[in-house]
Formats: sequence, structure tokens, C-alpha cells
Amino acid sequence: MKRCAFLSMDSLKDFFAYDTMLFEPLKAKGWLAEEVSWRKTDVDWNSYDVVVIRTTWDYQDDVEAFKACLQRIEASTAQLQNSLNIVQWNISKNYLRDLQNQGINIVPTLWFDSFLLSELQAGFKHFDTPEIVLKPLISANADHTYRLTPEKLSAQADQLKAVFAEREFMLQPFLTGIVEEGEYSLFYFAGHYSHSILKEPESGDFRVQEEHGGQLKSIQPCEQMLTTARHCLAALPEDVLYARVDLVRHKSEFAVIEIELIEPSLYFNMDEGSPQRFVDAFVEML
Repeated sequence: MKRCAFLSMDSLKDFFAYDTMLFEPLKAKGWLAEEVSWRKTDVDWNSYDVVVIRTTWDYQDDVEAFKACLQRIEASTAQLQNSLNIVQWNISKNYLRDLQNQGINIVPTLWFDSFLLSELQAGFKHFDTPEIVLKPLISANADHTYRLTPEKLSAQADQLKAVFAEREFMLQPFLTGIVEEGEYSLFYFAGHYSHSILKEPESGDFRVQEEHGGQLKSIQPCEQMLTTARHCLAALPEDVLYARVDLVRHKSEFAVIEIELIEPSLYFNMDEGSPQRFVDAFVEML
């Protein structure tokens, strides 16, 4: 049987992960799969046929070490999915600029490589909004993401300056659609549509991840969502094994929040047919 490593982390305690749902359907197709932490330094990657980046949800704490791990895998006989090239493109949210330049509607964004309070304060007027969101260009699981009013920005200025002292970051208007309606995610395996969900934040919060109390429900996407997602896939530098397109309604249209190509939860628990669809796409692509 062929061997597949699902790249993970040392411990998934306190996280919701569903990739083990793939193990039996993969076995039925002749593949033995196991989870392997990206932080392990004694792994012989040549012993695997494929390494799939999956639940590496702490990579943002040591990006250079994570990239070094992927480079070792890339240099081995194992095939890395998604590829190192895609990771390097997707790891910084600067990729959203590429999408915007190709005509894709993203959440309105300002980009910064240094923290200057006056520039952030000007963001409220620029976006004509009572609240803004600050987030690093490299992040996962909503780490170091802040929802701010002008008063909160002034009160937390010193803390924010310390957090973003060595981090490039982005500034966006807080979109009320996140709390009023939620965030939509559409899932694609080897370019084929699989399923969609709506993620709603816990009351009083704006983060939609399960780890922060977010609630999930399966949905049927409308044609506008599907069209936006197709345009996103067409804009990628290369074909990918998996992609998650995150959307929010903004001014009667859907804006792209992110395209997740490195370590998105694929929520196999939300659609009973999705594990088999992933495995079929995996076999087809490889």
C-alpha cells in the first residue's frame, strides 16, 4: 500500500480536527494515512509517497521553521500537497492584492509594514466605518486579530504597537455581515466543488472558528457565491488539491475574506459525502 502523511502539529488538544475521517476511504483506495507533526525533525519523508499539509495550526509561531520543513519534504521523493509554490504564494495575505488586481472583489483593505497610530486612526474615515479590524498578514485561527473602535484603538495603542512591531498587517472595515449573517466557506477538491457551510460567531464575538465558539451549518450556495469561488480558483498560480474560499456579504455582493490553501479545516463532519469526494479527488490528482 502507498503511504500518505497528513502534516499536523505536536498536539491537537483544544482544536477541532476531522482529517481522520479520511483514513478508511483512503485505505479502501490503497493508501495508508497517518498524522505527522511538522515539528518532528527525525522524519524520513522519503518513506511517504505524499505529504498533505493539513492541521499545522501553529505554523505562524515559527514561519521560517515551517518553511524549512516544507523545503525538506519538497526535496524528498514525497509529493507535497498543496505545493511549496502555493504555500509561498498563500502564506501572506498579500495574495489578496493579486486577486484584487485580477478583478476579484475582496474585503476593502489597507496594507501596512509599520505601526503608526495616526495612519490607523485615519482608517475610520477612509472606510467610513465606526469599527476596523487589524490582522497580521501571516496568521492562523484569528491569532492577533483585533476589532477596534476609535476609543479602543487609542486605549490599546501601546499593546498593538508591540504586537505589530515586527509584523506586517492589514486594516479592514469591520463588516457587520459577519455578525448579522456569518461567514460562508465553499470547499473544492482538485477543482471540483464539494460542499459549503455558514459559520456564525458566538454572541458578542466576531470570530467564527469553532475554537472561539463559532457555530456551523451546512448550506446550499447561491450562484453568486459559486461564481465568485470559480473566479478565485481560476486566479490561482496553479491547480491545488484542496481550496477553501471564505466569503462575506458586503453591499449586496459577496467579498472574498480569504482563500485558504495551506491548513484550512475542511469540515468533513458537515457533509457525509465530503470525505469520499476528497479521497476521489486525491486519487485523481495524484
